[in-house]
Amino acid sequence: MTQTVLSLIEAGAAQLDAARVAYGHGTANAFDEAAWLVLWRLGLPLDALDDVADQPVAPEAQAAVQALLDQRIATRKPAAYLTQEAWLQGVPFYVDERAIVPRSFIAELLADGSFDAWLGPHTQRVLDLCTGNGSLAVLAAMAWPDVTVDAADISPDALAVARINVDRHGLAARIRLLQSDGLAQTEGPYDLVLCNPPYVNSASMQALPAEYRAEPALALAGGADGMDFIRGLLAGLSAKMPAHGVLVLEIGNERAYFEAAFAGLEVVWLETSAGDDQVLLVTGEALANL
Repeated sequence: MTQTVLSLIEAGAAQLDAARVAYGHGTANAFDEAAWLVLWRLGLPLDALDDVADQPVAPEAQAAVQALLDQRIATRKPAAYLTQEAWLQGVPFYVDERAIVPRSFIAELLADGSFDAWLGPHTQRVLDLCTGNGSLAVLAAMAWPDVTVDAADISPDALAVARINVDRHGLAARIRLLQSDGLAQTEGPYDLVLCNPPYVNSASMQALPAEYRAEPALALAGGADGMDFIRGLLAGLSAKMPAHGVLVLEIGNERAYFEAAFAGLEVVWLETSAGDDQVLLVTGEALANL
């Protein structure tokens, strides 16, 4: 029987489900993961399944698809590492094992203007701290054509990946890459700081699926309560950010730990597709009172 694009995807999804692979690096279920891998391997647009669903697939192409699915199952690497591409808000980014797979909810907030009310003409200098592959820095530069962005990370390997993306999107004149241990080597003042830091607590790190353990642990592990990096960030940020400045900080599922660690800090929780407990906003004025 002739295999079509859709039948290959459906068969691939069944294999991924049977193998109990984990998702969360750009897809949330077996069908979407299989669609990504099949369409990518066949060189077809990732957003045009309806147009190609009934297209027949030659036997040699079927074999190439099966080899990729087998690799996904055997290695447990996120699909983004196998394709070396991830998408945020419709923008493509290069990624490999040197950097975490980009998936920050801050990208949503940039796209829909969720914190624009805290910004203004004074918002000229932006810091993307823990930039990883540089995706948030690129999206920020795209969102606000008049700003300059410092994209900082402790990992030279991650910054090498970020360089690929900054150059790919033609933003080298406005995005500067900095190797920095937290805020130590950054050069403020910054009017806006974006940060998706390592925040996974120790117990959660031990329970992560293999797909997450394939990523650099440096980009994930946040200590016993997940707040180690964030403690240093909030303690030092007042020296780098004026009172009118704003920090947008992603903390994943660690809201309870955050509130325990920073009781009394005035923050605003921002609504994302995953709820209102993933990303928070804090002003420079509030930080000065911490």
